[in-house]
Amino acid sequence: MKVDRVIEHIVNWMTDYCEKAGADGFVVGVSGGIDSAVTSTLCAKTGKTVFALNMPIFQDPGQFSLAKLHMETLARRFPNVHPVTVDLSEAFTALQNCLPPEVCDDHSMANTRSRLRMVTLYVFATHHGMLVAGTGNKVEDFGVGFYTKYGDGGVDISPIADLLKTEVYELGQHLGVDEKIIKAPPTDGLWPDNRTDEKQIGATYRELEWAMNFDAAHGDEEKLTQRQKEVLEIYRRFNRANRHKMEPIPVCTIPGHLR
Repeated sequence: MKVDRVIEHIVNWMTDYCEKAGADGFVVGVSGGIDSAVTSTLCAKTGKTVFALNMPIFQDPGQFSLAKLHMETLARRFPNVHPVTVDLSEAFTALQNCLPPEVCDDHSMANTRSRLRMVTLYVFATHHGMLVAGTGNKVEDFGVGFYTKYGDGGVDISPIADLLKTEVYELGQHLGVDEKIIKAPPTDGLWPDNRTDEKQIGATYRELEWAMNFDAAHGDEEKLTQRQKEVLEIYRRFNRANRHKMEPIPVCTIPGHLR
């Protein structure tokens, strides 16, 4: 991949889209992971005003410190970046206490954390007349659908959604993202036990990239190893289950003879 050219292309695309939309800059959530680190750095390179938000909800100290490290480093490098920490722990607890206990299972509350952060990003975006920049990569957004609908999937633009995870790492190295973030195991930070993406999915991103490419090429499954067959089934299972996230919202069309 021609990393320099790809970075230039994305930054120019973001700048052009922002100006055509009449927006004043970008708001992006920073989690301490590679995707948000790369996205926020690309936002900064546009020269537009950027609000980088760290939004802990009973966050693991390691994740919080990585997000804080990245935001502080980014603000030193780019004077157009404004780091903001908004602790949503109390708001999350208040919302949880309003709900019937039986609906507050681990999965629904994990998604609620993501959606609460989306609401916060749009508070800043609306007030400042800005765009919310998404941090999803290609495998997450179009392969396994590994994101929360109307949570981290609720954005205005997706700068890195055509990049595989390994390509995001390439950009991160080139953009000067801290080595601690590059080496940190990917995690969505939505679970109390701090489980990694690999633990949740059952496969690494490199394996999922292989499965995504293999499926698109309709390869010969008879020649696959046992592990490759397992990964392919994992990929397909997630792809089927999360298809509703990756396709437009279905609209019930009323036939003309009923009008």
